[in-house]
Amino acid sequence: MPAIAIIGAQWGDEGKGKATDLLGSRVDYVVKFNGGNNAGHTVVIGQPDGTSEKYALHLLPSGILSAGVTPVIGNGVVIDLAVLFEELDALIARGVDVSLLKVSANAHVIADYNRTIDKITERFLGSRRIGTTGRGIGPTYADKMNRIGIRVQDIFDEKILTQKVEGVLDLKNQILTKIYNRRAATVEQTVEELLAYAERLRPMVCDTGLLLNQALDRGETVLLEAGQATLLDVDHGTYPFVTSSSATAGGACTGSGIPPMRLNQVIGIVKAYTTRVGEGPFPTELEDEFGEHLRSVGAEFGTTTGRPRRCGWYDAVIARYAARVNGVTDFVLTKLDVLTGLEKVPVCVAYDVDGVRHDEMPVNQSDFHHAKPIYEYLDGWSEDISGARTFEDLPAAAQTYVTTVEAMSGARISAVGVGPSRAATVVIHDLI
Repeated sequence: MPAIAIIGAQWGDEGKGKATDLLGSRVDYVVKFNGGNNAGHTVVIGQPDGTSEKYALHLLPSGILSAGVTPVIGNGVVIDLAVLFEELDALIARGVDVSLLKVSANAHVIADYNRTIDKITERFLGSRRIGTTGRGIGPTYADKMNRIGIRVQDIFDEKILTQKVEGVLDLKNQILTKIYNRRAATVEQTVEELLAYAERLRPMVCDTGLLLNQALDRGETVLLEAGQATLLDVDHGTYPFVTSSSATAGGACTGSGIPPMRLNQVIGIVKAYTTRVGEGPFPTELEDEFGEHLRSVGAEFGTTTGRPRRCGWYDAVIARYAARVNGVTDFVLTKLDVLTGLEKVPVCVAYDVDGVRHDEMPVNQSDFHHAKPIYEYLDGWSEDISGARTFEDLPAAAQTYVTTVEAMSGARISAVGVGPSRAATVVIHDLI
């Protein structure tokens, strides 16, 4: 059976959690393969009595909400252990079974000194700030690449853990005290904080790469869930306004230990409009009543930070880029319902950069910063589409919108989100 990757096709917050949850009951493993608690997934699950339950997940894979599915935190993730157990305890309190969770022994952990460095570095950057969440994600990935990181497996050997913390603090305390005039972190406090989680964490930890490959050998289905999105990927995003990990389909392999030949489906999640959080270029950004309309109707506030998201029209150039970089086989178009009530709906089909038309992403960072959207205008609709469950249930103008952006975006649209709940989805082509 295949490994399937779900990736964000814009700047994040596209609705990957809902898509993962939608497939969750049909897969055996759901794997978070990158990022940390710097992003969140909101999942709304309808109940038999007609009410709904809303879950905001930050570090855990969305598959943890699906009974019988094994959720996995892969080696490509950086883990804040306090956040991990806060999330687990919150789910347990709501009656969710979390006993199947597996955590990679090779995943890196976020130590107290990296949270501190992340926050003060961003403040010192001032107008050049990246827009980090200040949760220590970037510094922890930097430690990983500098080969001074702390991994999950280190927590189970106090001697090795102490040696590693001593080594890294020889460097970090120079930065904290001499550059930023902050108090030095102590080895004892850091070691004590990490060791406090060891016994509870131990039963969850394993060689997750082996676990997942053995599952595929048995004919089971593995779903790989990205944090962040293509335009935030450290290699393929709008650098330097990106995250510190690989959020594309290639990262699904390196962050999980599954080889590329076992990945045979890539599902790209794309909103019917565009949003981003933090700094950086955004060609279709709206700073008018339409942007406020999308933010208000779409409830565009960060799951993790609560920050208002920047909003703009659908960008087909970005969608084509994401399809190419990831090898997208299917798109899931989310939040189509948010566009209801608009007389005309613009779609960005290309960019104008100093009088030159660009139908693909400009290779030059400066060109992308100066890109102006070239729009086509589609008819809007006023009908409530939240109850639609087949493509034919959608009004004609909404159907045209879907088929038009599909033709522009480089891959077929296989499902359309028409509301926040799990059930509010129009399936055009079966995803598995």
